Amino acid sequence: MHLTDSHAHVYSEQFKTDRDDMLHRALEAGVSTIVMPNIDHTSIDMMLETEARFPQLCFAMMGLHPCSVNKDFERELYLVEEWLGKRPFAAVGECGIDLYWDKTTLGWQQEALRVQIQLAKKHKLPLVLHTRDAFQETAELVEAAQDGTLQGVFHCFSGSRAEAERVIKMGFKLGIGGVATFKNGGLDKVLPGLELEHLLLETDCPYLAPVPHRGKRNEPAYLPLVARRVADLLGRDVEEVAEATTRNAQALFSL
Repeated sequence: MHLTDSHAHVYSEQFKTDRDDMLHRALEAGVSTIVMPNIDHTSIDMMLETEARFPQLCFAMMGLHPCSVNKDFERELYLVEEWLGKRPFAAVGECGIDLYWDKTTLGWQQEALRVQIQLAKKHKLPLVLHTRDAFQETAELVEAAQDGTLQGVFHCFSGSRAEAERVIKMGFKLGIGGVATFKNGGLDKVLPGLELEHLLLETDCPYLAPVPHRGKRNEPAYLPLVARRVADLLGRDVEEVAEATTRNAQALFSL
């Protein structure tokens, strides 16, 4: 079984003491590709170092996380644009809107997302979208910019069936992670009946570890637990889920 972790912060400080072992556990678990989202200027060096050390396994994105959007966001975006012009990346991201932590930066977050949408178009790259308490605000900006060339994924999707169908209608994928295994995660009411062509698998590690590891540090080796849960909800074989979601990720990120 070959799996792709479409969203994993394996360069995180939380893996400082055992990063190599953690990545080897991922390979042993069948995770043969890991796509890494950027956060801001502070995460770039470690992300690119991780990619350089594991070039057949780890692939970097470039973007500005909405929780890092502040009064200096334009300076951060200049750096993102500079990097996108230097070398290939798998995607623009992660970007989006997060109103869980701070609603006062909404205007800045909206402008930062607009800029990154245009960068995705310019560089013909997919968008990796973070939305927390802000699905409507994020979807509106993406829909307004959708001219048939935009593609990407709403990562860590945990919304309603109507929101899932809206994502699919705008030509984007749904990133499914550990929330699918949570008793009250809600995805048991969303995923049944959806086609595999619309789904990617992810861990979002070191966050959101799936059951039975919930509350502990997450890592890509736990991705098979997500795959099995998705298979159960869709009434499919886990091998079919792994094959389809890996194929989807390879196509989306041009891996």
